[in-house]
Amino acid sequence: MNANSLNISLESHLHKTLIPLVSLLPASESVNLQLYISDPPPSTIPYNVLQTISQWSRTSTGQKALRANSLDPQDYTMIAMLAGATTSPEGKFGDYTPPKGPQAIEADRAKERKAITALLNALLSIGGAAFATWWAADKLRWTNEWRVLLSLCVAMIVAISEGVLYVIWESQQDASKRNQGTRRLRSATHKKDDGETSPANLPDDLTMKVDSTDESANLRRRR
Repeated sequence: MNANSLNISLESHLHKTLIPLVSLLPASESVNLQLYISDPPPSTIPYNVLQTISQWSRTSTGQKALRANSLDPQDYTMIAMLAGATTSPEGKFGDYTPPKGPQAIEADRAKERKAITALLNALLSIGGAAFATWWAADKLRWTNEWRVLLSLCVAMIVAISEGVLYVIWESQQDASKRNQGTRRLRSATHKKDDGETSPANLPDDLTMKVDSTDESANLRRRR
């Protein structure tokens, strides 16, 4: 995204800081600034307008003009003017998705290797079943047409079986991921609960000790 197309939220302190510059800036910059110091002021101001003001405040002419009007040039640096402001407040950005950690990446790679292995096993099973059927039909002296038809039928049956097994394996993987997330949430909840021990959960002997200590303290005070 180009910086010239960005907008900055025009905060109240920034608006007050920019008002004295209308009579100090050069003509073109002053005209551009007047659009954003009206009453009521707009909610945003372009980034390039502030950048132009910052560049002017660093020139010798700008510093002399600011000091002559009891203004501090440091108040017109980009850091000072952008303090407390929001970049592109009108923009709607998507949710941030953090990158995967090393463990998650390694788990994905292991899953990919298992999927590739399962696919190769399925192809070998289909090819082996078709070849075995062709060989058995040849020993039975069937015609080539029946050999091809029977081999295709067996290959289709094995392919459907392998597909069903793969779907079951995928569903088990998804279920294990959901269970891991649930276990992590429960463990975090248990840790939080374990950190807060109420008096009602204290052992009876410890409660009796606390009560006896309180009674002895009261007796000492009475004496």
